[in-house]
Amino acid sequence: MILTVTANAAIDKRYVVERYGVGQVNRVKSCTANAGGKGINVARVASIVGEKMTATGFLGGHAGKFIDERVAARGIRSDFVWCEGESRTCINIWDEVNEVQTEFLEPGFSVTEADCDRLVEKFCSILPEAKVVTISGSEPKGATSSLYRRMIRVAGDAGIPVLLDTSGKLLEDCLLERPFMIKPNIDEIRQLTHRPMDSREALLRAARDLHDDGIATVVISLGSQGSLVSSQEGVFDVKVPKLETVNSVGCGDSMIAGFAVGISRGLPMEETIRLASAVSAANALRQETGFVLMEDVERLLPQIDIRRIR
Repeated sequence: MILTVTANAAIDKRYVVERYGVGQVNRVKSCTANAGGKGINVARVASIVGEKMTATGFLGGHAGKFIDERVAARGIRSDFVWCEGESRTCINIWDEVNEVQTEFLEPGFSVTEADCDRLVEKFCSILPEAKVVTISGSEPKGATSSLYRRMIRVAGDAGIPVLLDTSGKLLEDCLLERPFMIKPNIDEIRQLTHRPMDSREALLRAARDLHDDGIATVVISLGSQGSLVSSQEGVFDVKVPKLETVNSVGCGDSMIAGFAVGISRGLPMEETIRLASAVSAANALRQETGFVLMEDVERLLPQIDIRRIR
């Protein structure tokens, strides 16, 4: 089983409009709503790939009930901590004419120290069943980096790999606990290293430095340009095929899902990278955020170009 943590879950709404105009009345051609938040996207995609999943984190209010029901409807075990307040809603607007996405992300409710203690307690109760843990996204208002750090520490002590996908000061603080894997993008690696990162070689050096500092697997995601991976099994430069992107939101979460599945199954790193890259690319082909079709994944697998550098 793979355990995902989403401390800042949301209802994800996607609006499709013909042309989005600021300060104008915009009529929506279609609207979809789903359970969201980065870790929930991870759980949904990994479940589609065939893994048994449990999702935890914080939920609240009527929106929380919607999220809980949608998670369970996907065949994912939903085991969240319930809090006072209303879970957030995040809106993605797709402009068909200009082919541009605009996002509005609500901050979400505040949690208390007692709420954080309850989540860590629940995490510890589920952990013995897990082969892999993913912790994704920002911490909610009222929480500090100690929430994630406590969970990373407990999992590490139990020998269970943690895949951490967050950014900024929170990522920097959590590196002190040496999670098994991190997946920064270019902006996040610049923030983390305070370097310009103006070439693929500079990015590779940064990945190797972080690996040498105790992070077993460092994945620098480059969107349509693929990724760079520094791991215990080698350093890899990964290219993905050019695609007609439908919705790029959730591709990073899908990549985390692919890595979690590969690690859970004990696949060699190169096979894990291939799976994660194909799953991430497959997400871009579908309108629903954090969703793939296995037929797309299978078609893309042989198209992933992996070059081992060392």
